[in-house]
Amino acid sequence: MENLVYAIILLPLIGFLVNGIFGKSLPKMVVGAFATLVVFASFCIAVGIFLQFDSATPPVIIRAFEWFRVSGIQVNFGFQIDQLSLMMIMIITGIGSLIHLYSIGYMSEDKGFHRFFSYLNLFIVSMLLLVMGSNYLILFIGWEGVGLCSYLLIGFWYQNKEYGAAARKAFIMNRIGDLGMIIGIIMIAYQTNAVDFLSVAQNSGKFELDSTIIIFITASLFIGAVGKSAQIPLFTWLPDAMAGPTPVSALIHAATMVTAGIYLVVRSNFLFSLAPTTMEAILFIGLLTALVAAFIGLRQNDIKKVLAYSTVSQLGFMFVAVGVGAYTVAMFHLMTHAFFKALLFLGSGSVIHAMSGEQDMRMMGGLKKRIPITHITFLIGTLAISGFPFLSGMISKDEILANTYGASPILWVILFAVATMTAIYMFRAYYLTFHGDFRGTPAQDKHVHESPKTMTIPLIILAVLTVIGGFINLPHFIGHGKYAKLADWLQSIYVYDVEMPEVSFTTEMILLALTVLMFFTVWFVMKNIYVKKKKMALPDEKYTGWERLSNKKLFLDELYNATFVKFTEGLGVGGNMFDKGVLNKFVEFIGTGAEDSGRAAKRLQNGNVENYVLIMSLAIGIILIVNFILQ
Repeated sequence: MENLVYAIILLPLIGFLVNGIFGKSLPKMVVGAFATLVVFASFCIAVGIFLQFDSATPPVIIRAFEWFRVSGIQVNFGFQIDQLSLMMIMIITGIGSLIHLYSIGYMSEDKGFHRFFSYLNLFIVSMLLLVMGSNYLILFIGWEGVGLCSYLLIGFWYQNKEYGAAARKAFIMNRIGDLGMIIGIIMIAYQTNAVDFLSVAQNSGKFELDSTIIIFITASLFIGAVGKSAQIPLFTWLPDAMAGPTPVSALIHAATMVTAGIYLVVRSNFLFSLAPTTMEAILFIGLLTALVAAFIGLRQNDIKKVLAYSTVSQLGFMFVAVGVGAYTVAMFHLMTHAFFKALLFLGSGSVIHAMSGEQDMRMMGGLKKRIPITHITFLIGTLAISGFPFLSGMISKDEILANTYGASPILWVILFAVATMTAIYMFRAYYLTFHGDFRGTPAQDKHVHESPKTMTIPLIILAVLTVIGGFINLPHFIGHGKYAKLADWLQSIYVYDVEMPEVSFTTEMILLALTVLMFFTVWFVMKNIYVKKKKMALPDEKYTGWERLSNKKLFLDELYNATFVKFTEGLGVGGNMFDKGVLNKFVEFIGTGAEDSGRAAKRLQNGNVENYVLIMSLAIGIILIVNFILQ
């Protein structure tokens, strides 16, 4: 198994090096095929290891070498393969290989084709390091690696200044969260004298329940998760990250990187379970993020921005699940979200490809019959995220709603409202894009065509996964938990039992019925508005009231710009003035003084021996006189 584990991460690393060094001189098909195959090979190896595991298999620790020792702490560079890491590896490499395949068609005309695929492979390497590392430091290396790759891929078309600004914004906002994570890791090492997960878990019993130190450690780690998983207040980078190519949006900002925060919290369950105060904060921030992002998504007209805010909102759902202690439910929704959100992003990319780069849904319409594969797969993704019965998104989201109701009916009402808004903005996006009359330009109308097979095959596979993915973890009331396979699979990774509030069978059935009723009501209403009445989205300047607030993203970017950005820029201007007006002048003064003293000394050092003797005699005389006076 050791060699197989090494191969999982070395194969995409080889892909990165080969395409990065030699890709420019290779045919595009070779570059794309090689990059895709190395990731798919890693997926096949992961599946092979998965088949050797069951829910009772203990973690396999593979030590590559001793990294360093400091203050009695031994840090090894190695990997931990267990139920949680295997689940993440298969999601990363499985979804990743489909997105690589899709990218062959999507990026076929791009001049930076080889550079794009080398970045994608490097991202896979970093993400695998993050989830396979056996300690917090290796996790952090992968954490920073995906941050770097995110910067490179968001700003891939760096000639556009706005895209470059979006990349910098993502990079900086992630650094804010990363500072909290570094502090958390340092405190873990200081308190437990270890950084590897198994040792920290064993030593976690020394912490008192909800003590100040455990709250501080978990809050610091959660700050890192807030930055990476785009939660309030560090969430505004993710919608701007849509500047990158659509496959980037699907891979990084839907299926893998942004879920790293969820993975961090679940991996550290032995710490978070001891900090109910932090869990309450996670619940509140997740709920607020889900609500705010869903509201903003209601009146976005860029198809990728709708999906971006949807991603932020769905991540909020996952943190709500974590906040109530439903770690497995959070991971379940992470998995189903990877299926249907990757499908939606790639579907939107297929639409944009057909529309010659157009992303504004007000310029689309009537695409249902013209790009049929894209249409049906996008519809499946829309139905899943909106709550169509038995699709993967509905099953995992309903589990979150049920657990939330057990914690508080008020929280359930808020989250139910978020689910309703999710269905509204997704059906709005679907009908504006695929129904009605075509609203694009004549040139776009002439160009519309279905995407090539390299793009449609991943769409079909993801659509199938979206349909069947929910059956991996059917609710406990079906077959008395017999079909809750994921819950059984992940049970061994939890160190402490979390008391989950129980919901009666009758109550859960009522909640399920309300969810299904909501879905069909929203579907009927949105179809009536956008198909029968043919309502169109308004120009941005025409929105008023709550619609304007939604369209303008609650003016949060303007607020951040007026406060933090302007303040930081002011500090930069002030620092520049201090540098030039004070520091530079001081340095110049020192230099000028040395120069003047040198000129004065030069007059004395003129080569005249008589002067030297005179000066020496005067110096001796002065010394003698001073010595006489002092005596």
